[in-house]
Amino acid sequence: MKHALALLAPLLGLGLGLALSRLAAGATDCKFLGPAEHLTFTPAARARWLAPRVRAPGLLDSLYGTVRRFLSVVQLNPFPSELVKALLNELASVKVNEVVRYEAGYVVCAVIAGLYLLLVPTAGLCFCCCRCHRRCGGRVKTEHKALACERAALMVFLLLTTLLLLIGVVCAFVTNQRTHEQMGPSIEAMPETLLSLRGLVSDVPQELQAVAQQFSLPQEQVSEELDGVGVSIGSAIHTQLRSSVYPLLAAVGSLGQVLQVSVHNLQTLNATVVELQAGQQDLEPAIREHRDRLLELLQEAGCQGDCAGALSRARTLELGADFSQVPSVDHVLHQLKGVPKANFSSMVQEENSTFNALPALAAMQTSSLVQELKKAVAQQPEGVRTLAEGFPVLEAASRWAQALQEVEESSRPYLQEVQRYETYRWIMGCVLCSVVLFVVLCNLLGLNLGVWGLSAREDPSHPEAKGEAGACFLMAGVGLSFLFAAPLILLVFATFLVGGNVQTLVCRSWENGELFEFADTPGNLPPSMNLSQLLGLRKNISIHQAYQQCKEGAALWTVLQLNDSYDLEEHLDISQYTNKLRQELQSLKVDTQSLDLLSSAARRDLEALQSSGLQHIHYPDFLVQIQRPVVKTSMEQLAQELQGLAQAQDNSVLGQRLQDEAHRLRNLHREKVVPQQSLVAKLNLSVRALESSAPNLQLETSDVLANVTYLKGELPAWAARILRNVSECFLAREMGYFSQYVAWVREEVTQRIATCQPLSGALDNSRVILCDMMADPWNAFWFCLAWCTFFLIPSIIFAVKTSKYFRPIRKRLSSTSSEETQLFHIPRVTSLKL
Repeated sequence: MKHALALLAPLLGLGLGLALSRLAAGATDCKFLGPAEHLTFTPAARARWLAPRVRAPGLLDSLYGTVRRFLSVVQLNPFPSELVKALLNELASVKVNEVVRYEAGYVVCAVIAGLYLLLVPTAGLCFCCCRCHRRCGGRVKTEHKALACERAALMVFLLLTTLLLLIGVVCAFVTNQRTHEQMGPSIEAMPETLLSLRGLVSDVPQELQAVAQQFSLPQEQVSEELDGVGVSIGSAIHTQLRSSVYPLLAAVGSLGQVLQVSVHNLQTLNATVVELQAGQQDLEPAIREHRDRLLELLQEAGCQGDCAGALSRARTLELGADFSQVPSVDHVLHQLKGVPKANFSSMVQEENSTFNALPALAAMQTSSLVQELKKAVAQQPEGVRTLAEGFPVLEAASRWAQALQEVEESSRPYLQEVQRYETYRWIMGCVLCSVVLFVVLCNLLGLNLGVWGLSAREDPSHPEAKGEAGACFLMAGVGLSFLFAAPLILLVFATFLVGGNVQTLVCRSWENGELFEFADTPGNLPPSMNLSQLLGLRKNISIHQAYQQCKEGAALWTVLQLNDSYDLEEHLDISQYTNKLRQELQSLKVDTQSLDLLSSAARRDLEALQSSGLQHIHYPDFLVQIQRPVVKTSMEQLAQELQGLAQAQDNSVLGQRLQDEAHRLRNLHREKVVPQQSLVAKLNLSVRALESSAPNLQLETSDVLANVTYLKGELPAWAARILRNVSECFLAREMGYFSQYVAWVREEVTQRIATCQPLSGALDNSRVILCDMMADPWNAFWFCLAWCTFFLIPSIIFAVKTSKYFRPIRKRLSSTSSEETQLFHIPRVTSLKL
C-alpha cells in the first residue's frame, strides 16, 4: 500500500503538471528574460552656448539714461518702416523730404549747431577786433557804489559756470576714454559672433552622422543578447516543461522500483512454495511414523497416567497446511522472465540529466542561426544610414555659411576703418577736452589771481600785477573758447548725428520690438536678407517668434518648422529591418527528440508487467494455507506431555520408550517443523506485499505508459509553442532597444541638434555691443562735450565781464557823483588863510 501511495502522488503531480504546461504553452510570459537594459547614448549635439555679454553697472548709467531721454525728446517719430523698406530695396526711391520729416529733431539741432558755428566764431572775431582797437573790454574806468556787488556777482556766476564746465569736461574725458576702450573689443567681437552663427548649421551634418553611428549601440546590445538566446530558449522550455517531465520521470522511477520489488516478491513466493511443498513431502512420513508409534505405546495396558489425553492428541499429529493446494505462479513468472532488464534508477537519472541539459542543447542547436541573426543585426537600416541626407538645413548650410563669410569678410575693412576713425575721434576728443579743461584752468587761475589782486589793492604800496595777471588768464580762456568753438560744435554734431540715430533708429526699435515687426512684415526685407529663402524653407517664419524660441533654447527643427519639409519618421522607420529579424527568429528550432523519457528496455519491462497477470493471482488461497499450522498438534507440548508420562510409568521399558519418543518428537519439530514455519512466515510477507500492490499495479503501469507516450508525442509541439513565445518575447525585448534608439534620435534631432541659442545670443550680444557698449558711451561723450561747448558761451561772457574788475581802476570822479556817493573820497587840499 505504501508503494501505491508513493506512486500515486507523482501521478497526481503529473496530471497537474500537464495542465499547467498546457496553460503555459498558450500564454506569453516574458519575465524569464529579465528587465531590458537602458541604453545610454552619447549626446550628438555640440555645445553652442554663446556667452551673453552684459555691461557691468556703473556710475555712468544715470548719465546714459539722461542721454536716452534727451534723444527720445529729439526723435519723437516712430520707426520709419516705409523709409527703411525703400532704403533696403530701392535706394533711388527714397525722398529727401521724407528723410527730413523723420529727422526733424536732428534738423533743429543742426540749425542750432549751425547758428553756434556761425555766431560764436563771428562774435569772437568781432570781439578780437574790438579789443585790438581798445573799444571793448579793458578795465573799469570809475569806481561807484555798486562796483563790489557787480564784481562779486560776476565772480560767482563765472565760478559756477566754470564748475559746470569742469563737471562736463571730466565726464567728457571719462566717456571719451570709455568709448575708446569699448570700441576695440566690441569691433573684435563682431567676427566672433558671425563665426558662431556660421557654426549654427555647419556642424549639423557631422551631428546627424554621429546620431546615425550610434545605431551601433542597440546593435551591439542585441548581438550580445543573441549569444545567450539559445540558453534562454532552452531555459524557458525547461522551466515550462519541468512541471510535466519531473513528475513523469519520478513516476517512472517509482514504478520501476515497484516492478523490481513485485518481481522479487513473486520469485520469493514461488521459491518458498516449492520449498514448503518439498518440506511437506519429507515431514509427512515422519509425522505419520511418530503418530503410529505413539498410538501403539499409549494404547498399551500398562500405561499409567493421562494416557487417554495424550492418545487423543497423538491421533491429531498430522500436517495442518497443504501447500500443494496453492495456485501456481509459473505462468506469471514466465511472463516476467528477465524482468527488469532496464536499470530504472540510472535511466531516470540519465533522462533528468538530458532534460536539465536542454539550455546547453538549445544553445548548440541554435548557434548557426544565431550567427545568421548577428549578420542581419549588423546591417544598418537604409533610413538611418541616410538620416543626414536631404536634411533641409543642409541644403542651405553652404549658402548660410557663405553669406555670413561674405558679411564677415566685407565687414572687416569697414571695421578697421571704424577703428581708425575711432582713433582720430578719440584723439580729437582728448584734444578738445583738454582745451576745455585749459579754459577751466584759466578761469580758475584768473579768479584766484583776481581775488588775490583785489585783496592786495587796499595797500597803496602793493603793485596790481596780480589782478592784471588774473584778467589775462580769463581773457586767455575767452580766446581759447572762441578759437575752438567751431571744432567743438562740429565734433559734437557729427558724433550726435551718428550716435543719436543709432540709438533712436536701431537700439530703441530693437528694444521695443519694432525691428522684429519690420523684419516679419513680408516685402520689407530684400530677398538676400530673407531668412526663409536663405535657409530654403517652404514657408516664411517669424523672426521675432524664432528669436523667442531660440532664446528659450529651442532647436532649429522647432524654430524653422522643418517637419513640413523633412519626414523624420520615414528615416526612423525600421520596420523592414525588424521584419527581417522577426523572420530569422521565427526560424529558430530546438529538437527535443533526445529526451526519451522511457527507454525501450524499460518500456518492455513495463509492458511485460502489464501483461503478466500478476493481479490475477488468487492470493487468498495462499493466505488460507498460511493461516493453518504446519502440524495440527503442538509437537512441543506433546513431547513435554510424553516426558511427564514417561516419569509416571512403573514399567521402566514403557517409560523409556515414551521418553525416547518425546526426544525424537522434539528433534523432528526442531529439524523439520521450525524451518517450515519460517518459510510460511516468509511466504506470508511476499503474499501480503503482492496482494497490496498487484491490484493497482496494472492501472498504474497503464497510466505511466500512456502519459509517457502522450508527453513524448506532445513534447515537440509544446517546445515549438514555447519557442515561438520565447522568440516573440526576445524580439519584443530587442525591438525595445531599437525603439529606445528611435526615441532618442527623435528627441535629439527635434530638440537638441542645431540649437539656435547662438542666434538669439548673437542678436542679444550684438544689441549689447552696439547699444550698451558702443552707443551709450558714444552718446554720453557728445552729450558731455555739448554740455561744455554750450557752457563756453556764459563762460566767455562772465570771464570778459569779470576781467575788467581785476585790472587797475582809473580813479576819475564821475560828474554826476558827489563826495558822498564816491566810494573812496579823497578831500582836496585847500590853502590856509592867514
